[in-house]
Amino acid sequence: MASTKSGSGKTTLALGLLAAFLRRGLRVASFKVGPDFIDPGHHASVTGTAGYNLDGWMLSKDYNLKCFTQHSRQADIVVVEGVMGLFDGFDGKSEAGSTAQMAKWLNLPVILIVDARSMARSAAALVQGFERFDREVTFAGVVFNNLGSQRHWEYLKEALDEAVDMPCLGGIIRHESIRLPERHLGLVTREDCPLSADQIDRLADLLEKSVQLDQLLEKLPEISSAISAPQPEKKIPPGRVRIGVARDRAFCFYYQDNLEMLQSCGAELIYFSPVADRILPENLDGLYLGGGYPELAAGPLAENEAMRQQILQQSHKGMPIFGECGGFMYLCREICDTAGERFPMVGCFPFKARMFDRLRSLGYREITLSKPAVIGDTGLRARGHEFRYSEIDTEIEKNDIEAVFTVTARAGLKKPSTGYQIRRTLGSYIHLHFGSQPEVGRRFVENCLIYQQERNSGT
Repeated sequence: MASTKSGSGKTTLALGLLAAFLRRGLRVASFKVGPDFIDPGHHASVTGTAGYNLDGWMLSKDYNLKCFTQHSRQADIVVVEGVMGLFDGFDGKSEAGSTAQMAKWLNLPVILIVDARSMARSAAALVQGFERFDREVTFAGVVFNNLGSQRHWEYLKEALDEAVDMPCLGGIIRHESIRLPERHLGLVTREDCPLSADQIDRLADLLEKSVQLDQLLEKLPEISSAISAPQPEKKIPPGRVRIGVARDRAFCFYYQDNLEMLQSCGAELIYFSPVADRILPENLDGLYLGGGYPELAAGPLAENEAMRQQILQQSHKGMPIFGECGGFMYLCREICDTAGERFPMVGCFPFKARMFDRLRSLGYREITLSKPAVIGDTGLRARGHEFRYSEIDTEIEKNDIEAVFTVTARAGLKKPSTGYQIRRTLGSYIHLHFGSQPEVGRRFVENCLIYQQERNSGT
């Protein structure tokens, strides 16, 4: 499923399709193209199973095919939600990272979602352009969104009849009641705004009423036999080490693959909440603090001094700790909101994370370790992305803090982010996808095992 532009409408329609197919008794699997944590979370609210990310820039073609095959094998139907517009990706010169690239890799037809607000016959020219831009992309049909009335849809359908080959599968009249709320970084997360059973039912009702699902199902192909089933990977039984994973409304940005790769390396994942829990889980060998919205929970995080002190103590003892974006901000000395109010955080790094009203950085990133770190040796490369409204004040005396990797980004980036490490505590704004470099997960688990052995021996 792809759109003519970015927006929440695509996610709303994807959720509606998932709900409608489930209502029909079909087993569904869901995927999201691109570096996104929020949409897969909402997918999971509907399906009851984890959603997975596919990405043509961060991950190899082979990795994407294996991920898709592995997690769609038991499904009757698969919904892949696109990223941004259909042909948008890493840059303006190639299809890298785009929905179109992924559709061709997976040999899947595209449902084109067109925002038709205030649009009439011009919609036909727009759809015709998408249809002709890349002849290797196949289309299941087009669905118009944000219609003013049923007559509006009929007018658009008339315009398409003589201009394009793809069928018009339906049109959705504007319904503010089903619009998903948004804020900085995208949609409001399922942790702060979970979909209710009633909302899911209304989404299914809307899609059944507005889209010709029977016609769509008839046109969908079987999953390509060219995508061979992945060979079972050798997994180390869990329980080798215990890694605490921060998971609550403040820390909820994790690639499902990252968590499963840690488990495949022998980690038992113990979830906890830095907002609500007063003590860390027992007998941990490492901590993984993902991104999210620590700035929106800055008050409760600051008030939970017992948790902050425990994490700081574990850092001083040499426990491997990996903080990404929001997790990195939490590991800093303080967070300063847009009004200038300061909130004390853990203090592993003597930095201040300052929030801004405007976006500070967005895009794909590739890191190269310039020094050994808890995620690998010098020279290791991995890919990820960053998307943030804050900056770190690093003018403070760094003491024995090391910058442990360099960052490659698109040309024109004036001040690329980096990763900082003190003892075995690593913090960075960049969300890494472990699938781009499996050594990241393996080495983090190995360092947790080293710490476990040191603790047990009393060294």
